[in-house]
Amino acid sequence: MNTDTLPALSSPASSITQAAARALIAAVHAAAAEGGFEAAVAITDAGGHLKAFDRTDGAPFLTAEVAVDKAWTAASFRTPTHVWNDYLADHQVAPLAHHPRLVAVGGGYPITENGHCIGGLGVSGGTYEQDQQAAETALTALGLDLPA
Repeated sequence: MNTDTLPALSSPASSITQAAARALIAAVHAAAAEGGFEAAVAITDAGGHLKAFDRTDGAPFLTAEVAVDKAWTAASFRTPTHVWNDYLADHQVAPLAHHPRLVAVGGGYPITENGHCIGGLGVSGGTYEQDQQAAETALTALGLDLPA
């Protein structure tokens, strides 16, 4: 067998660094404080595995699980969590509605750099609009791509 004709067997996978994850968490907390709420913030790698997490003292304990699941949802499908309500309403992905980790509420974003997903961001603690705004503000502050 000629190994020169074999297809590539792997591809490089980029992932958010620990330093970038911590900076993103700090930026979310700053945006949340400006918005008047306390939050849990979760960062996953591109595979949806938890990379970093922080919850302020005043954020309810349920926000921890919600933030992690928002980050997982965003990284898994490379799309913001707020678009899932439309997907589910149109029955485009109805069977996924029963997946226990899928979150169809604003505040989750894929973390993309130069068009490549390097992780997921989940924010929970405010209204879905507040969570979404804090996530957008933080992503923009770090110069990361903001999905349309």
